[in-house]
Amino acid sequence: MAKYLAQIIVMGVQVVGRAFARALRQEFAASRAAADARGRAGHRSAAASNLSGLSLQEAQQILNVSKLSPEEVQKNYEHLFKVNDKSVGGSFYLQSKVVRAKERLDEELKIQAQEDSEKRQKPHT
Repeated sequence: MAKYLAQIIVMGVQVVGRAFARALRQEFAASRAAADARGRAGHRSAAASNLSGLSLQEAQQILNVSKLSPEEVQKNYEHLFKVNDKSVGGSFYLQSKVVRAKERLDEELKIQAQEDSEKRQKPHT
């Protein structure tokens, strides 16, 4: 009886160990893919994400912006800022999130403008 119990315990540990190892490999692969995606996005953009505490995607979701256009960002910012004003029953926390999202998107627009001007200044060879 004790022998069978020990075998069951050993088999259970093996199954859990394999599942853990598989989950760890998947997590490493996902982490590597995310790092590669951040690398393609550019070092300036990653630095802006670290400074602001918001990723570009998160800022776009907060302001409900699908593509980066200054007009759309400004329009959505003004609307969400007014809606979340404390004097009209809004949330100061949400209003601050809206402000941080706009700052992050403004920084990204600035980075894109710099990259575009650098591309135009480079001579074609």
